[in-house]
Amino acid sequence: MTFAEFMDHAAQVFELAGAAVLAVGLVAAIALAAVLWRRSSDGGAAFRLLREFFGGALLLSLEILVAADLLRTVAVAPTLEGVGVLGIIVVIRTFLSFSLEVEIEGVAPWRRAATSGASVARRSIANATARTAEPPRAP
Repeated sequence: MTFAEFMDHAAQVFELAGAAVLAVGLVAAIALAAVLWRRSSDGGAAFRLLREFFGGALLLSLEILVAADLLRTVAVAPTLEGVGVLGIIVVIRTFLSFSLEVEIEGVAPWRRAATSGASVARRSIANATARTAEPPRAP
């Protein structure tokens, strides 16, 4: 196996991981939103959880797919045309990531602490858990 073939297989593994993160994120987002909706009967909160959690998974999968593109372009076929295409792909995915973060957070990234796709998903779960926590009962 040559180096180029090995790096091509590594890029395919990254692409598979990106697709898996996206699929698992969607299923988990739907499941968490359904649980929240069932516990609280608040469809709006469930929808927000679904959007936030899936948005975080989408951001994480975009980051993984950019890594796959980097491996494939730089290590497998390092041509000037390939690097140009990679640059365009990275610009498009960066714009998508930026747009998703603004949509999920409601503020521009420079107006809040930096977060990754995984931290957005973790915060969504924490918010959902806090919403469903029952208040203490009086004796």
